[in-house]
Amino acid sequence: MNANDSLIPQTIDNDELYDPHFVEEAEAQIECDAELDEQPPEIEVLFEDEYIVAIHKPAGLLVHRSYLARKERFFAMQMTRDLVGCHVFPVHRLDRPTSGVLLFAKSSEVARQLCEQFADHSIKKQYLAIVRGNMHESGTLDYALKQEFDDIGDKHVDPNKAAQEAVTDYQPLLNTEIPFSSGRYPSSRYGLVRLSPHTGRKHQLRRHMAHLRHPIVGDTTHGDGKQNKFFREHFAINRLWLIAKSLQFVHPVTQQPMHIETELEPEWLTIFKAFGWDDEQLSLMPSILLS
Repeated sequence: MNANDSLIPQTIDNDELYDPHFVEEAEAQIECDAELDEQPPEIEVLFEDEYIVAIHKPAGLLVHRSYLARKERFFAMQMTRDLVGCHVFPVHRLDRPTSGVLLFAKSSEVARQLCEQFADHSIKKQYLAIVRGNMHESGTLDYALKQEFDDIGDKHVDPNKAAQEAVTDYQPLLNTEIPFSSGRYPSSRYGLVRLSPHTGRKHQLRRHMAHLRHPIVGDTTHGDGKQNKFFREHFAINRLWLIAKSLQFVHPVTQQPMHIETELEPEWLTIFKAFGWDDEQLSLMPSILLS
């Protein structure tokens, strides 16, 4: 019996002894205790000076508080603030399931200047993704996207709003075929792709890769359900296989060129090994380092 078991009656022999309010309160206390025991995810500071700070955001962590996530306890903005000891201002966002480089400013003025760089598309963003199928040709996809609306937050927005310009460069890096069926074929093919968005539409990379018939593995909204299930069950890893690998921009105060890059999480290397991509192959792919 754990410490919380004593809060709930073990036997109810008489209906008059049953108090539903007592049970509800006890169950709520257990849920609260479980939440208090939850450990925060780890964030890593990739760069910091007196004006900006960049972190590695783990997959599954929200950037900031949201009405859609009232029960969440941990947010990248608050965790970064506590880590560096001052208030921070978000200048861009990463979807909750996407990991990688996330940049904050330490003042509203620096945030404004960085936001202007994002708005005029002068900041260079590079991502890595694992996608369904083998890809063999690089290209640029210029495919406008209708805005995706949230039923609650965007209920007053015109659903007939015109599609917005969306442009993404894509470059295949490595391909593989493994002898396991994830659908109707006896084997499964995957590719490692470098993605460079020129615009910042909601779910742009996920939607663009789905449009190219190479959905990102682990994408539960725009992806392939069979492939997602296969990955979860076969590799015992459940995530969106998309990482914001690097950011290049001009420092808003020093005017120095900045190139902030993060390392792949260990689970990526686990998948690479399963795909047969050894150190020798990876060393022959300088582009994988996004240098």
